[in-house]
Amino acid sequence: MSTKDFIEKDYYKVLGVPKDATEAEIKKAYRKLARENHPDANKGNTKAEERFKEISEANDVLGDPKKRKEYDEARALFGNGGFRAGPPGAGGGGSFNFDLGDLFGGGAQGGGGAGGAGGFGGGLGDVFGGLFNRGGTGAGGAGTRTQPRRGQDIESEVTLSFTEAVDGATVPLRMSSQAPCKACSGTGDKNGTPRVCPTCVGTGQVTRGGGGGFSLTDPCVDCKGRGLIAQDACEVCKGSGRAKSSRTMQVRIPAGVSDGQRIRLRGKGGPGERGGPAGDLYVVVHVDTHPVFGRKGDNLTVTVPVTFAEAALGGEVKVPTLGGPPVTLKLPPGTPNGRTMRARGKGAVRKDGSRGDLLVTVEVSVPTELSDTAKEALETYRKATADDDPRAELFQAAKGA
Repeated sequence: MSTKDFIEKDYYKVLGVPKDATEAEIKKAYRKLARENHPDANKGNTKAEERFKEISEANDVLGDPKKRKEYDEARALFGNGGFRAGPPGAGGGGSFNFDLGDLFGGGAQGGGGAGGAGGFGGGLGDVFGGLFNRGGTGAGGAGTRTQPRRGQDIESEVTLSFTEAVDGATVPLRMSSQAPCKACSGTGDKNGTPRVCPTCVGTGQVTRGGGGGFSLTDPCVDCKGRGLIAQDACEVCKGSGRAKSSRTMQVRIPAGVSDGQRIRLRGKGGPGERGGPAGDLYVVVHVDTHPVFGRKGDNLTVTVPVTFAEAALGGEVKVPTLGGPPVTLKLPPGTPNGRTMRARGKGAVRKDGSRGDLLVTVEVSVPTELSDTAKEALETYRKATADDDPRAELFQAAKGA
């Protein structure tokens, strides 16, 4: 990606959010767009695939507070036609001679790492490292060192059962990413003997005059930033040195994940180039529903039917738990319908290894059929409680209002 492309790309527009959007709003917009444009849901749709890459690229920058701050600062400096030099005599005669790597923390060292702006190498320091000519090297860029390139970030999805999400699970994930071509060992040359690119003299970058006393550095278009050109192009990778690679990885999903959660596994993405670090793997988790249990954060929920006699007179009821033996709860006399009780330590696993609670909601069950004996007993009860009107307070409150 060229410096010009990076500066001119409006990632806020890509995700459809305002510039002052919160992290939660950015996350919500990304998930919605990623789900709509995911390659698995749009087989053979190249436009959706490109759109998905664009969305992921925008989220990699805006979803990280540090990268977002650097991006906003870069856009503020260069997004409106570039950094303009002052008039002669004002602060050095209108010629600026500094590196944006200094401005943004010098990210060129070490090739970026997991903190890189996903697909931009080692962060903005690498992207803009040669934007301003520090001493100058000429159009060939022979004095510019080719930087290691961080590997591609990969996103995958996995669907877990309700129990697996609560307890954690190890699942196989099949992933595809760009990796060094095995046929040519990543050289791009059929015989493994590429030549140095004459345009950039092996640096992978070319420097051009930008006016105002500074120069702009972009990836070399002839070698596509590799610094090498195949003499006899590899038939598999067409001389690029990179080919699509598929692999299956056993991924441990931690206990207590929730539906829609996005898990980041550092260094588990695509391999880097020229000694650069691997990208990251992002796993979006989907959780199936359970026929009995629900979930509220770290707590599990269950609705338990009880008889009228149990609710009115009190008693002990057994309650099922997820994957464990049932627990016994004591109903106090006069337990109303809809009351929620708590079985401590029977919920989902928390990050610290402890468990949430099981929230038990009581539902008074009304029988649809009664035996003669039961009918007689209820008639007797009705006569005994004829003077108790449960709606008296309701009507009094209605009149008072």
